[in-house]
Amino acid sequence: MIKKLNDNLNDRQNIILAFIETSESASIGQIFKYVQKKLGQITKITISRDLEKLLEADLIERKGAGRAVTYKLSSRYPIVKKVNVEEYFSQDVDQRKIKETFNFDIFEQLKNIFTDDEKNKLDKLNEIYRNKIKDIPADALKKEIERLNIDFSWKSSKIEGNTYSLLETEQLIKNQQKAIGHSKEEAIMILNHKKALDYIGSNKKYFQSVSVAKIENIHSLIMDNLNVTKNLRKSLVGITGTNYKPLDNEYQIKEALERTCQRVNEAKNVFEKAVILMLLIAYIQPFVDGNKRTSRLTGNAILQSFDSCPLSYRSMDEIEYKKAVLLFYEQNNISYFKKLFLNQFEFAVENYFG
Repeated sequence: MIKKLNDNLNDRQNIILAFIETSESASIGQIFKYVQKKLGQITKITISRDLEKLLEADLIERKGAGRAVTYKLSSRYPIVKKVNVEEYFSQDVDQRKIKETFNFDIFEQLKNIFTDDEKNKLDKLNEIYRNKIKDIPADALKKEIERLNIDFSWKSSKIEGNTYSLLETEQLIKNQQKAIGHSKEEAIMILNHKKALDYIGSNKKYFQSVSVAKIENIHSLIMDNLNVTKNLRKSLVGITGTNYKPLDNEYQIKEALERTCQRVNEAKNVFEKAVILMLLIAYIQPFVDGNKRTSRLTGNAILQSFDSCPLSYRSMDEIEYKKAVLLFYEQNNISYFKKLFLNQFEFAVENYFG
């Protein structure tokens, strides 16, 4: 049975993609015979239309001319291909076939990452958010922003292993009341989130474009008083749970971060900007520590700068979040991260601001 690879394609088109992936390269005749064998009677005109749609979606490439034309998967296809996450992570880390070194082509490959249907869904949700905050009284809006920021500070910290509960986080942020039985560093981690969120909220339009310096500013706030080097790292760093090895050259790290900023600033869609920045900061690992925290904060900074609803991550499962990031590290695949982003954006729109 052929697994469905893309929710916006029909079964026939998914079968074509799966066949080309297995064959590496295939002619229209070979594709026609295979699909006919799988689905029964079908016309070559139908297959030609399917191939044109796949070409338009940049999922396949056409090589040659005339009768020598063949089709192969595009470089974009592995990035957006649906992956069975449960099956993938059922394999031990040493059994998974992964990309262990940094992919310098990733900047060009991360384009048009959302389908038209996904963009339409995000735009409609964002319109609901904008209508919500348009008429909300200033004091009520302030309280909702505070509530979302508390939820974000709690869950973002929890993803990193912080053991504060949501109620304890609220008491810490509102009343500076540290919870008994937790380390000093855990309290600092949460309060640093609040500090960074206040900075972002006070400089919303500042993040309509991003730069290395702006990313470093966010990182500096999130790592304040935690005895961690705040500048771009100059040493090796390992990542638990994967054999992917980030860049270890400080000049390449800076260049990769600069290219990330360029790619984000070139993107036209705000949601694409946010997701690309979050993924690439995590992928580059430009700092000794605090990379994913910085990525989540800068993602929200972009959303807010373009009057889009920020995420709280409150309903995010920490393990699933880590799987989504690891999948990008190891396969440069964004499908699961994008799915979680869509879910969290919908959750934020539905659960905050009235």
